[in-house]
Amino acid sequence: MDPYSQPGRNLRNVFLYSIIILWMVMLFSCENDMALVNEMTKRDTLPVVTSFNIAVHYSENGIPQFIMEAPVAAFYTGEDPRQEFPEGFYVTFFDSLMNKKSELRADYGVSYEKRKLMEARRNVIVTNHEKNEKLNTEHMIWDQAGKKIFSEVFVKITTQSDVLYGENGFEAHESFNDWVIRKTSGEFEVEDEEGQDR
Repeated sequence: MDPYSQPGRNLRNVFLYSIIILWMVMLFSCENDMALVNEMTKRDTLPVVTSFNIAVHYSENGIPQFIMEAPVAAFYTGEDPRQEFPEGFYVTFFDSLMNKKSELRADYGVSYEKRKLMEARRNVIVTNHEKNEKLNTEHMIWDQAGKKIFSEVFVKITTQSDVLYGENGFEAHESFNDWVIRKTSGEFEVEDEEGQDR
């Protein structure tokens, strides 16, 4: 008798095939469920409101502090509500006489409403008009509550006389005054004891 035609072996094969088919059905069912979950999650993360060409004026005690402009702003709700600026943003800071003190711009931004934090990414540029200084980096955090800006990635700071690099980022007042650069390198002037540059 052919061993492959034995009733016991055929029954065992049928059982194995049944298990494999059942497992495949469950697998495809799980994949469909995951696709549904992903789609629902995607829907939940869609913006509630999308605005175009916005300009936000922020004041404290009636004194203008800054104006933020963006071509597109997407507003999200939830436990951590936020505004995203997928096409970039531009912020102008003013002094008490409404003179332009500094500027901040980036190709992408996200602002977290509750935490009062704004994250800037890609081609981030901060310009201090009072000191004629400029910062370039690819990532920066603006702590609006603490009135400071900082980064933990590579930065370049250009002053009137020097070009400095910070491998581990920097920290400064939001107006880009009194900055501290981390792990500094670059070319800069040093005065000797008689006050002469060398």
